[in-house]
Amino acid sequence: MKLGEIIKRCLLVMLSILFIFLAYRIIRGPKEASGSNSRGNVEIVDDKIKVGFSLGTLKEERWIKDRDILMAKIKELGADIIVQNANNDDKDQLKQVRYLLEQDIDVLIIVPNDNKKAATAVELAKRQGVKVISYDRLVFDANVDVYISFDNIAVGELMAQWAIENMVGENLLIINGAETDNNTKMIKVGYDAVLDESLQAESINLVAEEWAPNWMKEYAYKVTDELLQKQVKIDAVIAGNDGLAEGVIEALSERRLAGDTIVVGQDADLVACQRVVEGTQLMTVYKPIEKLADVTAKLAIQLAKGERIEIHDTIYDGRYFVPYYILEPIAVDINNMESTIIKDGFHMRDKVYRNSNE
Repeated sequence: MKLGEIIKRCLLVMLSILFIFLAYRIIRGPKEASGSNSRGNVEIVDDKIKVGFSLGTLKEERWIKDRDILMAKIKELGADIIVQNANNDDKDQLKQVRYLLEQDIDVLIIVPNDNKKAATAVELAKRQGVKVISYDRLVFDANVDVYISFDNIAVGELMAQWAIENMVGENLLIINGAETDNNTKMIKVGYDAVLDESLQAESINLVAEEWAPNWMKEYAYKVTDELLQKQVKIDAVIAGNDGLAEGVIEALSERRLAGDTIVVGQDADLVACQRVVEGTQLMTVYKPIEKLADVTAKLAIQLAKGERIEIHDTIYDGRYFVPYYILEPIAVDINNMESTIIKDGFHMRDKVYRNSNE
């Protein structure tokens, strides 16, 4: 082949490559601009923030409220949100986080089903430069960007105080939530601090302390029912949440003991509030989800924009001290139901008092 032909062919190849490159730039031009971001070397002109919300469960009423309120808050701030529910399945939660990352999210908000296994999901997000908020439940060994929750130690303290100050008798039953949820352990720290002196003085007798897998109310029913079958007198019960309290009260009701035995819980579920005004549950710890969701939404937007967040408290996740935004819980009984839960619009008055004479 002659030199001229070789040069001619080389020129044709180079022109073809240049044509393909220019065509690609024309097609991609409207979507790209110069600059960089945390997940690549291009900056998207359509800068609408996208948030992924991974829930470990929607089994309890409170998580449905969290989902709905947080979705509304995120949208109010002009961002998009994609929600996934793992239904208490660790493998599904990991798959769903992968899906959220494929949707090019800017921030991941995660409620871990398992506080240790969820670290893998956080690691995947961090590899892609996605900021992570651990919502209400802490992910262990993960170094999340922010952990936001209520003061769970205070939750335990409130539950124990209400129980021992109102129980007539000495026999106490404790039914904790899932061992895979760090909140349960923090709550235990709180009530142990309150109960310790009474237990040491033997003015309180701990008849049993159990851990309910996946917060199953059926387990709470089973534990209570078996003790009652053995003729064990139960004067008070600290239940890990209102769902577990419901299981306890079902077992007590079958023996016409509901209302005689003190039962406390947390989350201010509607049915729990109804039980409080009816007298079968003494108290529920109210955690204003509106405040939790509002702060979380604002933090998510700040993180997505790369803004500095000012959080002075920290919590140890097993390897790292991570920023901890703390909200205060409120003990609610029949005396302050109106001034807290109903006033805040958390539940409507007619629904709370539906089964009572008020």
